[in-house]
Amino acid sequence: MERREILRLSAVAGAAGALTLGRVSFADAAPADGRPGGGPGERTRRVTGHLPTGAPDFVYLPVEVPQGVREIAVSYTYDRPAVPEGTAGNACDIGIFDERGTALGGAGFRGWSGGARTEFFLRADDATPGYLPGPVNAGTWHIAVGPYTVAPQGLSYEVTVILRYGPRGHTPPPVHPPERARGRGRAWYRGDSHLHSVHSDGGRTPAEIAALARAAGLDFLTTTEHNTTSSHRAWEGLWGDDLLILTGEEITTRNGHVVAMGTDPGVFLDWRYRARDNAFGRYARAVRRAGGLVIPAHPHATCIGCNWKFGLNDADAVEVWNGPYTPDDEVTLAEWDNTLVAHAQGRADWLPAVGHSDAHRDPDVVGLPQTVVLADDLSRRALLDGIRAGRVWIAESAKVELAFSVTGAHGEHAGIGERLDVPGASEVTALLKVTGAPGCTASFVTDQGRLHSAALPPSGDGTLSWRTTPDNAAYLRAEVRHPATTPGLPGPMAAMTNPVFLGRRC
Repeated sequence: MERREILRLSAVAGAAGALTLGRVSFADAAPADGRPGGGPGERTRRVTGHLPTGAPDFVYLPVEVPQGVREIAVSYTYDRPAVPEGTAGNACDIGIFDERGTALGGAGFRGWSGGARTEFFLRADDATPGYLPGPVNAGTWHIAVGPYTVAPQGLSYEVTVILRYGPRGHTPPPVHPPERARGRGRAWYRGDSHLHSVHSDGGRTPAEIAALARAAGLDFLTTTEHNTTSSHRAWEGLWGDDLLILTGEEITTRNGHVVAMGTDPGVFLDWRYRARDNAFGRYARAVRRAGGLVIPAHPHATCIGCNWKFGLNDADAVEVWNGPYTPDDEVTLAEWDNTLVAHAQGRADWLPAVGHSDAHRDPDVVGLPQTVVLADDLSRRALLDGIRAGRVWIAESAKVELAFSVTGAHGEHAGIGERLDVPGASEVTALLKVTGAPGCTASFVTDQGRLHSAALPPSGDGTLSWRTTPDNAAYLRAEVRHPATTPGLPGPMAAMTNPVFLGRRC
């Protein structure tokens, strides 16, 4: 049986980002195979509809699920009409909430695949990647349709729901990664904390990602699927004392993405809000309650909805380098650098810079770039503490090594993320040691810009030293760059550090 839903502009005017359609009942539904009396144990419903330009961000289709259902299977299609160049076409996401409801906070959340797949199922013992296995309880479930962009002609869709009846089955308890690798002490640890698998819009399995992480010389990674936690239980047998696996989520809103790094396994973090809703602070606190860090991702990316609109007041760090280094990373880096003076003068906290690959599928490179963290141990708590403190530098690969510090005239010393507390007129010496960066140029950057640079030897191994004073430089950080490839821009980054702040706090 098919039902048609047509939403006209008047139906969505003033909607607060969501709309609920009429309920779908299976009381008189046809068998799934369409044969009279056929398809024992299965029933189907098809709902078609049309969403106009200006439709809400989320349209909920309530489904009345009776007793005795073993499995829910959902598929959907929508039209993709031709549109003029420069005009957004149709793109529509999908997910599902169970009988506990759709309220913000996600008590009823059971899965999300965005636009990565056109069908999914879930039952007690199994589910499509992106979805959570568990009991199919009787009650009102909601299929969440997310019209990401809508063409001027509108978006016509068809959603097919199949209920399969039978014994409920057993939900196995999830097995989550340990929080600590044994036998490791204080050291610099390399990791990639923005990665996607088949559990959202990636093309790789967790096993393939773990193998690539080890090949890239990583010590840790974080699984960060778009708006779902289904991958948290998918890494059994893939971790070890050589590779720590943290759980997290890429909270993917219509006004930007944020990496929730190192959150408690299984904790869902909602994404159904925009900057205009003034809600991000509440959800940032939810990330921290779950033990994680709030890291805005690719703030100046050019994809629709990817630009960061929430501000940085609620962030713990910022992703200044996302995948292969591009001009939008250069913009993010400059914006981040502009915030450092306020901290140098004691007027504000500062946000450490991190870098992640955001790898999805071949040829994306896991570990390009990688965040290198000075941590007391290879553990969730120690790594997050290290990032929060700014004891971080970023490299394009494990081939690049560096050491950066600043010393005073009387033996005072500060490393990455620290402050060298000396008088303003005191002479200080910055020292940068680099290996594995052939053809690159090393530089020191201050609040005045790039003040001292030198080409590294052909081997890519070299040392750069420079003297200055806190009166002349509020902070010092180091960059290692390849030759320029874009007119008017410096060369792509090979490595960079967080700053060393100079002088006494005001």
